[in-house]
Amino acid sequence: MTHWNKLVPPITPQRLTEEFMRLKRGSVTRRHFLGVTGLGLAAAVLGNGSSPFGAPARAKDLGSRMSLATWPNYHDPATFEAFKQATGVAVEVNVFGSNEEMLAKLQAGGAGWDLFVPTNYTISTYAKLGLIDALDLSKVPNFDRKSQSERFTNEGTIEGKTFALPKNWGTTGIAINTGEMKTPVTSWKEFFDAAANEADGRAMVHDYQLTTIGSALVALGYSFNSIAPEELAKAEELLVAVKPHLFAINSDYQPSMRSTDAWMAMCWTNDGAQLHRDMPEIEFVLGKDGGEIWTDFYAIPSSAQNKEASYALLNFFLDPANAVKEHIANGAPTTDSRVIALLPAEVTANRIVYPDEAALTPFEFGAAVTLTDPARAEVMARFKAA
Repeated sequence: MTHWNKLVPPITPQRLTEEFMRLKRGSVTRRHFLGVTGLGLAAAVLGNGSSPFGAPARAKDLGSRMSLATWPNYHDPATFEAFKQATGVAVEVNVFGSNEEMLAKLQAGGAGWDLFVPTNYTISTYAKLGLIDALDLSKVPNFDRKSQSERFTNEGTIEGKTFALPKNWGTTGIAINTGEMKTPVTSWKEFFDAAANEADGRAMVHDYQLTTIGSALVALGYSFNSIAPEELAKAEELLVAVKPHLFAINSDYQPSMRSTDAWMAMCWTNDGAQLHRDMPEIEFVLGKDGGEIWTDFYAIPSSAQNKEASYALLNFFLDPANAVKEHIANGAPTTDSRVIALLPAEVTANRIVYPDEAALTPFEFGAAVTLTDPARAEVMARFKAA
């Protein structure tokens, strides 16, 4: 029998532990680990193709399941299959239509999520309430701050601590089926006018106070983030007046747009890109009167039960080779210059995904105050109950 330990340099217990921890964090490949420790040669000589610290041990450490809370139509299912293949961990995906819904779930204490996808304006509130962890960036070696655009990513860091890492950015615009509608819609004012006229019974708004109230405010010439009582009252008046003409109040509007039950909807960039790709007659329009620009982040709830898996999936998402596949599948623009460099020209030239800077000038990032403002919550509740 060959004595494998004579064929490789000896490794100390401390070095073995250090290399195993690097493997567990995803900092090195399994091949690297097996090579530097000699365990790969041992496995080959012993003829079983595995090792005490190979995939079975790693899968056991990460568990067999984890939970992700995210938005509709926002990931490539192949990403989760690849993650399971790499780690043995199956990802349960929970879909939500608003940040308020996510916040309420976490505050109730029963979320059970290991990772979730909040929007930029919510992160300071989550951190203040102690609902998310400050991240240990040593466990996310695929994150490179230098490759990120600060314009879209600075709200993930609070008082020097990083609480969230960027997924992608985008806008809230209007999806319109030009094969069904002839009236041009180029602003939020025109959106609400069309909803009560040509698109009567065929328009959708989000089940989400930030974008639905915010877009109504913009249609009236106010700030997307206004909490002024008199301006909110006007927005409520507009929303209540248009409600009888709506097809639905739902943040997952793709099915209705695809079936042509709906002809027009409030729409996020990624959905607009997917719809236009599959049905070119559905155009995505940015309101010339303004609206929302946003960044979505990954964050780990303090209540997460499987934080090792949280970090593993987060690191997997931020690998540019994985992120570029997600981008192409879901259509939302990236914050990472490494991913942009990997994208085909037809993606970076797509003005739905990467609009001209001039088109973004009137747009506003959501303000933290809107998440918990009781007046906005009451307007949305009365609108839905009307």
